[in-house]
Amino acid sequence: MRDHFKGAAMLGCSTSGEILGDVVVDDSVSATLVDFEHTRLRFASATIGDAKASYNVGKELAQQLNDASLRHVFVLSDGLHVNGSDLARGLASGVSEGVSITGGLSGDGTNFAETWVIADGGAGPQRVAAVGLYGDDLRIGYGSMGGWQAFGPLRTITRAEGNILYELDERSALDLYKSYLGPHADQLPSSALLFPILVTEAKGGQGVVRTVLSVDEQKKSMTFAGDIPQGGTAQLMKTNVDDLVDGATAAANASLSGLGGRRPDLAILVSCVGRKLVMKQRTEEEVEAIRNVFGADAKISGFYSYGELCPFMHGGDCRLHNQTMTITTFAED
Repeated sequence: MRDHFKGAAMLGCSTSGEILGDVVVDDSVSATLVDFEHTRLRFASATIGDAKASYNVGKELAQQLNDASLRHVFVLSDGLHVNGSDLARGLASGVSEGVSITGGLSGDGTNFAETWVIADGGAGPQRVAAVGLYGDDLRIGYGSMGGWQAFGPLRTITRAEGNILYELDERSALDLYKSYLGPHADQLPSSALLFPILVTEAKGGQGVVRTVLSVDEQKKSMTFAGDIPQGGTAQLMKTNVDDLVDGATAAANASLSGLGGRRPDLAILVSCVGRKLVMKQRTEEEVEAIRNVFGADAKISGFYSYGELCPFMHGGDCRLHNQTMTITTFAED
């Protein structure tokens, strides 16, 4: 690809499934070539040695890309050795007000062993790569929706550190979680994708969905893709195919609001692997629902991820999401 498209900014990652047009596939190599007429691009990448460095890495990447003409930053990150919440905050802190940021965390099927990011100069694990898009002719839209419902008792997060959860209601979080999973507990962490948790900070505010990346049987802890706020609350979630498809449709409609009444030329979809596990053979229905919103002419590509990056609403700061369909739409004047 590099030999064939000399001078192009190359960005990619390992996945838990690839989206190309209206089709969802596995174990493939999928490529999308984007040729802007007026928009300029600039590229930056870095290595994340430890999840605790996520904020600083995000901020440094954003600062490398930031200038007065920057409109949007699209990011792909390692999916396992990162605190996605800190990465999102770092990215947001390094760009000027009004610059939007979207993207996702790379996947590894349901293996949770190693994820790769492809960037200019090579590919490998524990990397973050970002492309900045510049100029007044670019229109960007984005939307992120889930389709999950909370159930069961609301529990207090009594012990947590960063993205590691130890106790709920002063009980082992892992033991409690296993009791809900029942026979699915033997397939952790992949089975946790079927039952994410809704977490809310102690001071209230917008709740976010979080899924498990790994478990530590010795420490009785669970590591999540993003922050678990100590003193906040947690509640299990569940869903069905129809609700997930409705969420994808809502994300598509939300992503049109930044395009000034236009249909997108390109849409990049980042959906969570947990949604794919629930929908199984009906996975393509959420992509087909998005096509119905965008029309036949929009080019669609994307992947299934370990986490999605997008603001809650237009004009807001970038946040980490789990179990959502997150869409970034592009058009040029």
